[in-house]
Amino acid sequence: MSAATHAHDAAHGHTAGHDHDHGHAAPHGSLKSYLIGFALSVLLTAVPFGLVMAGVLSPAVTGYLVVAFAAVQIVVHMIFFLHMNAKSEGGWTMLALIFTVVIMAIVLSGSLWVMHHLNTNMMPIHDMSDMP
Repeated sequence: MSAATHAHDAAHGHTAGHDHDHGHAAPHGSLKSYLIGFALSVLLTAVPFGLVMAGVLSPAVTGYLVVAFAAVQIVVHMIFFLHMNAKSEGGWTMLALIFTVVIMAIVLSGSLWVMHHLNTNMMPIHDMSDMP
């Protein structure tokens, strides 16, 4: 600990070696919640891997399923490992997450829209053998 930390602890009546949180307790998961999160993560990884390797569905359907499983896995990680919920930090983490999702949706949809219009408005490729 630094001298400033010791001075802070002495000024506020804290004794050395004791943890203090000043009322900002961060939620910590239990072993059970970590094991549930781990099991769900393994399942949400193994199922899409099996779908891709087996090739039982069309590539388009398999792609959509892999993306859906990935989205669910993101939620599992945020809940079980990052401990995000509407109550943590006064709801600011959830607000930041919503803002991030909105910005990402705007960026991705805008990029797809621009690429689609570039593809439809491109000049056709001519046969290179006709060129002098």
